[in-house]
Amino acid sequence: MVSIDLGNLVLSLSNAMDLASPLLAQHQQRTGFIVWSLGKLANLSDKRMESCFMAALLHDVGALSLEEKIALHNFESENTEDHCIRGEHLLERVPCFREAARIVRFHHTKWQDWIETIDSSPVLESQILNLADYVERLIDRDRHILHQNEEITSKIRALSGSYFHPQLVDILITAAGREEFWLDLVSPKLYSVLLEEGPLSKKKIEPVSINLIAELFRNIIDFRSRYTATHSSGVAAAASRLSKIFGLTETETGLMEVAGNLHDIGKLVIPNSILEKPGKLNKQEFAIMKSHAYFTYSLLNNISGLQQIAGWAAYHHEKLDGSGYPFHLTAEKLDTGARILMIADIFTALAEDRPYRKSLSKKEIIKIIKDDSDRHLLDSNIVSLLFDNFDDIFSHVSEHQVISREFYRNQFAFLNKKQRTGPDMIAHYRSAQ
Repeated sequence: MVSIDLGNLVLSLSNAMDLASPLLAQHQQRTGFIVWSLGKLANLSDKRMESCFMAALLHDVGALSLEEKIALHNFESENTEDHCIRGEHLLERVPCFREAARIVRFHHTKWQDWIETIDSSPVLESQILNLADYVERLIDRDRHILHQNEEITSKIRALSGSYFHPQLVDILITAAGREEFWLDLVSPKLYSVLLEEGPLSKKKIEPVSINLIAELFRNIIDFRSRYTATHSSGVAAAASRLSKIFGLTETETGLMEVAGNLHDIGKLVIPNSILEKPGKLNKQEFAIMKSHAYFTYSLLNNISGLQQIAGWAAYHHEKLDGSGYPFHLTAEKLDTGARILMIADIFTALAEDRPYRKSLSKKEIIKIIKDDSDRHLLDSNIVSLLFDNFDDIFSHVSEHQVISREFYRNQFAFLNKKQRTGPDMIAHYRSAQ
């Protein structure tokens, strides 16, 4: 298994979540820069800084739809609690994100609602993130940053002692006194600065963490709609099983699973109105849908160490005769990994419910895939392996999808329960630690 730079991975995945709208572009990265700037002035330890920075880059993971993200960004959402809870539940499943998960949980909690001192963890980190997020959302992307910086700091100063701890407001005002702070914040080179100099610079992660992070983003992708809630987990399971049967190495099989989990990450740019449309997509909608595989490639190919699986993941709508999309690659450009994932994606999609149809029977699935194989659109050898091991692969996929489905249901069932708010909620949470 390859070694991956954690900063490169988290920054790229953070960027993926903010691509869907110009309004959101670089929101989490900019928030991360503000957190980094404030954290240094607040003398955060390296460990606390890393956790707070990761929380900033991933703080909106619980906002699963573009519509929800935009409402939150525009201060139009009356409910800021749900995405915080979802974010914590998603992040805490990855060991290196557990501290960040606790910060994300309270990143919309006002200072006046805390019952602990500002020096406590995660109080300080959550307040820093809350302040950074608020500042970034105040920025008007259609105005020069130095034409609005004083207005932004004035609004923040008015919230000192209520929304934000006065000490942190003072720190922000100190940082904001330098034009450099604001110009760095909106610089097109921000990604490179955060990657090369930020708190996660040169920090590597182990192979097991790569798989867990891939599963995290699989859930962010799939949980946007109940119709796709288990799709990527199914593709990953089918791809890994087919890879093993085909005779790929254990390392290659593991990478195929990662590719399956991330193959639809480009769908983060697709509106839910298209993903959940009950009927056939029109020409304009299908054109937008086609772009998701392109964004999957561009996002994963930007992560050092994941270039190989970028192709496997992104080529799942290609065909051996070049009639697929969006790259129109032909057989000689599609290696074994890509060919396996193409078939795993089709198999899984046919076997699950969609907004416009119910899942298909075994006979129907075999007929559709055989027709594509006979027309030389899919690799006939891999198709034969699928048919020869159909029941085993179907069972393996179903087992993994059951796990994902239960997590999905439990996640949203939790949100349906009566939520504690303010000091009572925080006291309850802290007593459970």
